[in-house]
Amino acid sequence: MLSQLNNLRVHNDRFDDALREAFQRVLESGWFALGPEVEAFESEFADYCGAPHCIGVANGTDALELAIRGLGIGRGDEVITAANAGMYSTTAILASGATPGYADIQPNTLTLCPQDAAARIGPATRAIVVTHLFGRLADVDSLRALADRHGLAMIEDCAQAHGAERAGRRAGSWGDAAAFSFYPTKNLGALGDGGAVLTRDPAIAEKVRQLRQYGWESKYVSSVAGGRNSRLDELQAALLRAKLPKLDALNEERRTTAFALASAVSHPGITKPDVEGKDFVAHLFVVQTERRANLQEHLRAQDIASDIHYPVLDYQQTSVAHALETPHLEVSERLVSRILTIPCYPELSAQDIARLAETTANWDPQ
Repeated sequence: MLSQLNNLRVHNDRFDDALREAFQRVLESGWFALGPEVEAFESEFADYCGAPHCIGVANGTDALELAIRGLGIGRGDEVITAANAGMYSTTAILASGATPGYADIQPNTLTLCPQDAAARIGPATRAIVVTHLFGRLADVDSLRALADRHGLAMIEDCAQAHGAERAGRRAGSWGDAAAFSFYPTKNLGALGDGGAVLTRDPAIAEKVRQLRQYGWESKYVSSVAGGRNSRLDELQAALLRAKLPKLDALNEERRTTAFALASAVSHPGITKPDVEGKDFVAHLFVVQTERRANLQEHLRAQDIASDIHYPVLDYQQTSVAHALETPHLEVSERLVSRILTIPCYPELSAQDIARLAETTANWDPQ
């Protein structure tokens, strides 16, 4: 199964009966948007994450944007974020009317560096988006303290960190608001798109609930600017409910697979990620190498998939580069040409891992 980074057919086969029952339940209910399945999932996922309020929305990027808007951030405000996380936070910040400001990352975790973020706070800074990248919690303790010290909001981007925890607190419970994606490849993935905003603040929760449906205060009465149609549908909510009880066990399988990969893959030209701790849920297994293109070609010749998450820093994207200031982010700029994702998911077999180890061991980067 190394020819794919993920095998969603095999993964979802494990839930076949539960998914079919959920589908049938929704079909028979005749209710397909913002109904009892969404309400039940919102309650169950909020309890799981340890945040009182969960608002289901259409996708993870909407979740980020609506979280930003729910905090009252918009035109004239700056939001600090990392530039190496696939453009998602930048897209949401710009859509809210605010301006992204970029801080560098830590070389060991590839997540936002609190010290560099602190140095880049300016008079217009209102918030920090903290992305838990590749399944690893960022340094939320330090970033939470930084935000509190400067009176800033902290928004967690938890799209790649469902269930990650530190000191008994899960991803999504540290920020003033948090955004989740349920895209099919996520640790908790739907069979289509979906997202959610979590928060401890009932006022933020109420505003996001209004924003996800045209800014309505009541049906057809819009009182909050910036609303849109961003609803998690009943079917996806029901499917997510079927999977949620197994999330911790699946994350443990992911960690086991990542640990086996880290132990088996051995080559002086490949730097492996740290796979220790419950704050890592192994969403992706991202290695570093100076000869990335050469390693990709070597893997491709053996029918082993790889990908780059992500090949272009946000402020270098041609769609926005003309409108943004270009910072100097030494670590981000150095590592963007070195990172490479190789297969790591619960359904990989011991034979798959052994084959990947043998293939990388035989790699000659010369």
